[in-house]
Amino acid sequence: MRKQIAAANWKMNLTLQQAETLMDELIATPHELNENQEAVFGVPFPYLISIKNKLAGKKNAFVAAQNCYDKKSGAYTGEVSAEMLKSIAVDYVILGHSERREYFNESHAMLAAKIDICFANGLKPIFCCGEPLAIREADTQNSFVETQLKESLFHLTAEQLTGFVIAYEPIWAIGTGKTASNEQAQEMHAHIRSVMANQYGAAVADSISILYGGSVKANNAKDIFGQPDVDGGLVGGASLVAADFAVIINSLK
Repeated sequence: MRKQIAAANWKMNLTLQQAETLMDELIATPHELNENQEAVFGVPFPYLISIKNKLAGKKNAFVAAQNCYDKKSGAYTGEVSAEMLKSIAVDYVILGHSERREYFNESHAMLAAKIDICFANGLKPIFCCGEPLAIREADTQNSFVETQLKESLFHLTAEQLTGFVIAYEPIWAIGTGKTASNEQAQEMHAHIRSVMANQYGAAVADSISILYGGSVKANNAKDIFGQPDVDGGLVGGASLVAADFAVIINSLK
């Protein structure tokens, strides 16, 4: 059974004190994870060690970096390497978020390199993909997302992609209050799985956790996660409210 994941993306929010308070509140808020469920917290770089320490001993709860660089080391002032993240026992790394693609011009090739360097350091990528509004309105979202997958993932082996995590984020639904309908989410998640199945076979595709990201909230998570190919969510704003994110965790299948 593939993993069901509630992943928080705190983005560039919160002071350390606020971050620690939020995590304390969430730990104290009733929520439960069974064997095939995980809660993942994508926190700003300066807080990774602190939040990881707070999660010590918590069942199926992990930290994620929000990015890493595609080079091993060197004169890249301000960047953070996969090796650095490995050295502090980070579990996951979010890669290819639409904000990284748009604001920092991250290419398919760069993301492929980032995935490789994460694997080389034992880090689990959460690979983001998704289309902007113009592509959705032109009804070319399937081919757009398929290109993202092919150009960043298709160099990987079936073994590397077994149990992989993909997050589908319709860019037009991130932070806008708009959410893809349950049918739209399921349609794209099924398409992503079919693309992976065509390349790597049904067994690999069925093992991949595909998360939905885009204005997931406490009041819609259960319906979205209830779709057969939706395996949880990558959650932005609602993950900054402990009570809301606890509801989202409890909405996993």
